[in-house]
Amino acid sequence: MTSRAVDATAVRAPVPPGPTQAGAGLTQTEAERRLVRYGRNEVSPPRPTPLYRRVLAQLRDPLIMVLLGAALLTILIGDYPDAVVIGLVIVVNTTVGVAQEVRADRAVAALSALSAPHARVLRDGAAHEVPAALVVPGDTLLLGEGDIVAADADLTEASALLMDESMLTGESEPVDKAPDGTVSAGTVVVRGRGTATATATGAASALGRIASLLDGGHEPTPLQKRLASLGRVLAAATIALCVLFFALGLLRGLAPGTMAVTAISLAVAAVPESLPAVVTLALALGARRMAARGALVRRLPAVETLGSVSVLATDKTGTLTEGRMVVQHLWTPAGAADVSGTGYEPHGELTRAGRSLTPRELRPLRELLTTAALCNDASLKPPAAGPPDAWTAVGDPMEAALLAAAAKADCPGPAELHRACPRIAEAPFDSLRKRMTTLHHLPDGNVLVCLKGAPEAVLTPTVLAEPPEALERARRQAAALAARGFRVLAVAGAERLWQPLPAADAEHGLRLLGLIAISDPPKAAAATTLAACRAAGITPVLITGDHPATAHAIAVRTGLVGDGPAEQVLTGPELAASRDADLTAVRVFARTDPQQKLDIVRAWRAGGAVTAMTGDGVNDGPALRQADIGVAMGARGTEVARQAADLVLTDDELSTVVAAVEEGRRVYDNIRRFLVYAMAGGAAEILVMLIGPLLGLPLPLRAGQILWINLLTHGLTGVAMGAEPVSPQAMHRPPRPAGQHILAAGVWQRLLVLASAVTAVSLLAGTAAHAMDLPWQSVLFLALLGSQLGVALGLRARLLTRANLFLPASVAGSAALAMAALHVPVLQSLLETEPVGWTGVWLASAAALAAFLAARLLRGAFRRKA
Repeated sequence: MTSRAVDATAVRAPVPPGPTQAGAGLTQTEAERRLVRYGRNEVSPPRPTPLYRRVLAQLRDPLIMVLLGAALLTILIGDYPDAVVIGLVIVVNTTVGVAQEVRADRAVAALSALSAPHARVLRDGAAHEVPAALVVPGDTLLLGEGDIVAADADLTEASALLMDESMLTGESEPVDKAPDGTVSAGTVVVRGRGTATATATGAASALGRIASLLDGGHEPTPLQKRLASLGRVLAAATIALCVLFFALGLLRGLAPGTMAVTAISLAVAAVPESLPAVVTLALALGARRMAARGALVRRLPAVETLGSVSVLATDKTGTLTEGRMVVQHLWTPAGAADVSGTGYEPHGELTRAGRSLTPRELRPLRELLTTAALCNDASLKPPAAGPPDAWTAVGDPMEAALLAAAAKADCPGPAELHRACPRIAEAPFDSLRKRMTTLHHLPDGNVLVCLKGAPEAVLTPTVLAEPPEALERARRQAAALAARGFRVLAVAGAERLWQPLPAADAEHGLRLLGLIAISDPPKAAAATTLAACRAAGITPVLITGDHPATAHAIAVRTGLVGDGPAEQVLTGPELAASRDADLTAVRVFARTDPQQKLDIVRAWRAGGAVTAMTGDGVNDGPALRQADIGVAMGARGTEVARQAADLVLTDDELSTVVAAVEEGRRVYDNIRRFLVYAMAGGAAEILVMLIGPLLGLPLPLRAGQILWINLLTHGLTGVAMGAEPVSPQAMHRPPRPAGQHILAAGVWQRLLVLASAVTAVSLLAGTAAHAMDLPWQSVLFLALLGSQLGVALGLRARLLTRANLFLPASVAGSAALAMAALHVPVLQSLLETEPVGWTGVWLASAAALAAFLAARLLRGAFRRKA
């Protein structure tokens, strides 16, 4: 570009709108008026499930049906007190289940609102990002790569626009779009960009396709399916033991009706029927806590899967780095310069060796930056309220950094540039060509060619008409800048006497204008986050499209790899040339394409790893889908990435992924803790009923007493265990294997030990009361209930924590209700209990304390073994 084309001493600050934002769009006032007239751009929400259907669904649960059968049997034989107790258990469990289902539906609805698509529209002459639900007919939609179209619209401008319409037509091949064509709501921009006028919104458009992508569904999670399978096995084993108990009772001459009700009650008590409620609560609370920490869970199974993540594949820009790019160094064949300033503020200066540049030294640098500003689709947005608010980028952050640098060099702003040199054609940037070219009319009628792109895509004889030694010199300079952690762009230009069509045909015979080094420094917390990953047994892997030297420099600065040779980096071309490479041995990948990202994720999964993959672009979509946990950036990510992901980070912080992994481990630990507690208690109740008669206790417990114990231990106390805080060791142990059985890793052993301990201390208290001529059955009832509550407290990871006061409160409440069963006349009649006196209370308390100590000692022993 020549200096006569544009006066490079004009406007300082770039001002939107950009070149494709023709017109001013609707005014905000008019948009609000149309919103009232046409309604929100969303489909009608599904009808809520009636309460009675929720209740019926709960009553169809196999375990609840066992309870209903038991209640019916007790009514038929006239045992009304036990029927009342069984009915109370049914009511409590059904209420808890319905409440958790309603809570889950509300969480899905809130999450859908938070993760709803956004759209870029032109209003009052400026680009704005608004929720897709607020788009109205007549809005000017600005479409770019990765966007989901928010409404049916007529195209007014299209540049290399390629649309994925598979969600509407079923055709997998993308469709080219031209001006005067149409686009439909829910379709995806695969490549290029365009401007369109919305014609139909809401129910009149195809926006329902997007809404279907956000359907949380009500399918049981994999963990719930495994637990249901476990429950069926436990139920079968328990029923077999209860049949044995019934037969032994008949042999001892006990009444068949009494033994039948007791056996059924024992079967119900032995199976942890509150397990679904505990799992639902643990998952719902986990998703809620993740949302509070900046991680929106779009699919509930992701909560449990997060605890197994063993590989974290992360991109670089905006994840490990700040994502606020700034030009720090310029190089031209005539000389280099440093650029001062921070962020996107168009304030700073160009210096060389600490001194200001002369007008002659500035000329080639201004030509370089002016060309970069023309070959540009971004704009800069001034602070909304002044300091401390900062300038922000509208569009690609890298292109916004170029505009800020151009303003620092006193180049014209975008508005003046595009008036003087209007764009007439372009070949947009894509991940395969790695360069962008624009054509502009010059005042003298010639055509100006502006090109920028990756050095390896520009510094070639097919693009530049430069001597080989000049190209080699530029390549060495680009490599040196990339090795310092810069992202490097090469810029070229030329004047033509004619307009090449298409624009890509102009990408030859150009003049090299120089290199631009853009800094995107690592985030302050990046090194700490990666260290936390390694401490938790998670392997971090960097996958980026940047230069290998840049990727290596960032990986070293964040501690992802050591400060060794750059051979630790595997590039996309090297990967393509060597299909037999062990991808799981590499920690840094550079210059990768979308298919290679997919190959890397597949390689780790084939090796048995559970992968989490972060991404923000449309090209990350396949890899996000393929990974066990797809993680999208909420602030800067495309809609395609958000819709493909299981987890959306509202703060774009990698540390939030680590926090989400911690929550996943917390959820899984709490479910396993409840299983140990509930199954040990159920097994102890069966053992007490089988062994008690051998010790002179004919019918150790009545049916109503068994059900009351079950209600108080598996009800609020059991559910409260699902809200326990995370263990201090949770992030200092390796992730659990993905296929690990829910009862593996010591759960069976702990269950059997605790069941034996609860059985022993309960029977000891009962036989001691029998020897002292106390109401031994009531003492045994109180001891068995108290010892299970002692186990609930003894299994806590943080014994004296105040993080979950619901658990000690529920234990205290259950203990109070246990005492009420001995003294309240109505309960005495229902449960056939009687006061036990202080001696009986002390015996039961001793049993509870012994069970508590056994649980603490057992926990400590297994922790030391681990």
